[in-house]
Order: sequence, then structure tokens, then C-alpha cells
Amino acid sequence: MADLHASVNSSGKPVVMAKQIAKQFVEIDKAHLHADNARHVFLIRNPIDMLDGWQRRSEVHQEIPCLDALSLPQLVDIFSEVRSKGKHEPIVIDAEILQNHPKEVLTILCSKLGIPFEESMLRWEAGPKPSMDGLWASHWYASAHKSTGFYEERSNAAVNRYQNLVQDIDLIREAMPFYDILRRRAVGVNSLNPGSSSTVPDFSKDLAALSEGAENDGVIIDHGLKMSKFQLGDPRNEHLFAWIGDRLLPREQAKVSAFDSAVQGGDAVWEGLRIYDNKVFKLEEHLHRLFESAKAMAFANVPSLAYIRRAIGLTLKANNMSHNTHIRLSLTRGPKLTSSMNPAFNVFGCTLIVLPEFKTVGDMTTYDNKRGIRLVTACNRRNSAQVVIVLPKIQANVAGAADALMLDLEGFVSETNATNVFLVKDGVVYTPPADSCLPGITRRTVILLCQKLGIPVYDSRRLSLTEFYAGDEVFTSGTMGELTPVYEIDGRFIGPPVEYSAFSACSSIPPRPVLATLSEAYAALTATEGIPIDSLFSS
Repeated sequence: MADLHASVNSSGKPVVMAKQIAKQFVEIDKAHLHADNARHVFLIRNPIDMLDGWQRRSEVHQEIPCLDALSLPQLVDIFSEVRSKGKHEPIVIDAEILQNHPKEVLTILCSKLGIPFEESMLRWEAGPKPSMDGLWASHWYASAHKSTGFYEERSNAAVNRYQNLVQDIDLIREAMPFYDILRRRAVGVNSLNPGSSSTVPDFSKDLAALSEGAENDGVIIDHGLKMSKFQLGDPRNEHLFAWIGDRLLPREQAKVSAFDSAVQGGDAVWEGLRIYDNKVFKLEEHLHRLFESAKAMAFANVPSLAYIRRAIGLTLKANNMSHNTHIRLSLTRGPKLTSSMNPAFNVFGCTLIVLPEFKTVGDMTTYDNKRGIRLVTACNRRNSAQVVIVLPKIQANVAGAADALMLDLEGFVSETNATNVFLVKDGVVYTPPADSCLPGITRRTVILLCQKLGIPVYDSRRLSLTEFYAGDEVFTSGTMGELTPVYEIDGRFIGPPVEYSAFSACSSIPPRPVLATLSEAYAALTATEGIPIDSLFSS
């Protein structure tokens, strides 16, 4: 090792050092890893596959499998050493991704190492390789010696996999966290969603861009705003803590069980919260509605109000969030004892989820409150099923609109797929009755502001789609986006016809006097009202 280190420093040429197994890295001065021009590549493998191969070669490998023998803790230790003290970020290659996408992974690897990729890297001559095989090659490398290149697993080989893994399940539980630490950094894995079944991106899009870490795989149009796929509204959202169940977890580890009722059947309730100037706006109203929803759904073992408040406070503190923050607060019926739609199997209690994000009103992940948004009328009628909320949003996406305007079962306007909706005509404000739409907290706040400001407001009359087409002003309301102007519904410009040509040539909407008054009053309210974050820790 010392000789290799000396050659790196004296010649200035890259040196590749191969180790068969990480646990053999003992009694070596780790300072040798820190040479300025040294690059380190970590090849990792799923411990499930490691143990599967171990079992199938048990006649050769007599060592009892254990965490030390799998060497993942040692590999993480070496990785941490290199990452914290080395000059270059270490590169991680996952064996399964490499096998399934050899050209793409090797192209990116070569780019990171500053060497040209060659097609010859994808194939080789069959037979032993005495210069690199090592002592155990005759026992372990039979398939490798027969191969001449990368290939997908043969179906008959897959049939024989994973036959006795249950006997090693405790070891797998111990090893998997170490593997996950490295895998989330592997080439081809999106660190924002490392555990997804569709983790590997489309390498064919742009290998050069991928080698630089960019993953631009199209554009998302949401709420009238465009953003690149995988682009975060606020870069700080890449490194978040979320509260799951009874603890804080980093974003990529913030998951619920596959047995959780939210996964099994969408059995959950949720609220949206906003934080302004170290205060949680309308917190008590949202928590009251959350508990009412949980009661209506007959949830058992619901966390206490004090517990939920404390979890919100700790989550905000952990993320250093005090302003321009949105929280999706969810409560599921909890994990089930067995897969079933029967709530009797929910014996473990509810799962609390506090998911915070930095979200400034008007950024690319909320609504364009300056220019306004376009709506299209949904084909689906509004009812209590969440799927009928998702399908209209898909329709809006296809139409290039921000959201879909939904009608109730009788054909009157209800709400959008995400917000309540208001109509202004001749200085009077109207909003659909809350029997076919969510009785939104922001909706109620707008009604109270109208009453306080002396603006006539009605919330009990049925409203037709034609009335919305002919409105002087239309706007939506919601916790995340606040009050958002609507400038077009189904191709009809909202407002006096003479304004349409002028609007099409400018970047902002024409004046909307009632909405402007309400928006100003709403902003004043958020600046002064709310529950201080520090008070969330008191009972």
C-alpha cells in the first residue's frame, strides 16, 4: 500500500487498487487514501443477493454469514473516511444497476474518472483471468469465466433465487441500512427517491448531463408554472427531516410500512399548514378538522393533540423552518397486522406524518398569483372519493391548465381538484355551498374577511358554470397557494371582454379590485395571527 501511495504521488498517474472484500482493509494507514489525485470507486451489492449467493455456494464457503462477513459496515466506514478527507467525491456503483445498464453506468463512470469510454469495456474473452482472479476464483467465478459480457439474468437462474432467505432475515435487517447509505449515492439512483421501483433514470436522454448529476427528463407544468423534472422549488428541500410515526427521519428514509392503511387502501386524513414569521397560521382550526375527520373515519389510538403539536414543532426546529413553509400533516389508520381492508386488523395505532417543505407562495410548486391561472372543467363529477380528485388533475395537466374546475352531481360548480373557488359579479362575492366541496379553512377566512370589509358575500346559492364564465373576477383559495386569480376557464377570458387582447400581450392580469382588497387583508392576517412555534411544546 505504501508503494502504491508513493507511486501516486511521484508519477502523478492514476492508480486503481482492487480489494476483493472490504473487511480485508485492516491495519492500513487510511491516510494513504487521501492522495490528491486518488479516485475511489465503491462497488456495492444488495445484501439479499449476497446472502442468496452465499447459500448457493455453501459447499465452498464454510464461514457462517454475519454482519462482519458481509463487510457493509466496513465499506461504509471507508466511504465516510474518503468522503470526509479525500479531495474527490467517491463514486458508488451498484452491481444490479451495472448489470442492467452496463453501457450507461460505465459511460458515466468513465466521465467522472476523466477517461474515455470504449465499447470494448462491455465485453471480454471467456475463461480465467490469472492476473486478477485471485485465490477463490475456481470456487466462485464459474459463471463469470463462461461469460463474454454483461447480460440480463436468465429466467431459469431467477427461478432458483431467494429460496431460503427467511433464515437470514435478521441479518438482512441489520445489513440493509448500511447498504442503503451507499446505494442512495450510486450512479443511476435519484437521491430524492432512492427506494423507488423506478429508481433508475432514462440514461438514453443525455449521458453527458447525467455524468454531471443533472437529471432533466422533461418538464412538469403544475398550477400554471413550469419546472424541470426532478427540480425542487427550493433547493433546501433536498435535505429535509420529516416526522414519521414517532420520530424524525431524513427525506430519503421517510417512509411508511407497505402494511400501512394509506398504502393498502388510501385510508388516511390530512391537512395543509402554513408557517409565517415563526407562527403556524390557523393551526387550531386545522387540528380540529383533523380530529373530526379521524373521528368520522373511526380511527383508533389517535395521537393526542399535545403530541401532534410537539411533533410539528420538533419537525420545524429540525429543519430550521420559520417562514414560507408548508406542511402536509397526515394521519393514517396505521399499519395492519395483515393485508386487508378490515380496520379490525389495525392493532398498532395511527401513523402520524409531518411533511414540511420550503414553499414560497408563487414559486414553481404552488400557484402563479401574479399572472393567474387557467382552469378547464373536469369530466368527472365531484364526490367524496379521492380518485375523482386525481383524475381531473390529470385532465388539467393534459390540457395545459393549472387545475380542473369540478361540478357537483347536479352539474353546478363545486370546487377545483385542489382548492375552493370564488366568483365576483358586480362587487358581490359568491362561493359554492360546502355540501359538495371541502369546507376549507381558507374559504371560511375569505368569507369572514368579506363580512369584515363590508363586501357582500353568499355561500349557500348554487352557481352554474355559465355564471363563472361571465364573472367579473374568479379566484381560488387554499392554504398552500392562498388567493389565486383565475384568468381563463375553458378558453373563456374572465373579466370584461375588452381586457382580453391587452392581457394576452402582458405578463400580469388586469386589475381585480375585489381580489386585491381581499389579498391585502389576507396578507395582513397572516402577518399578525398564528400559533408561535415555540408554544407548540407547551401543553
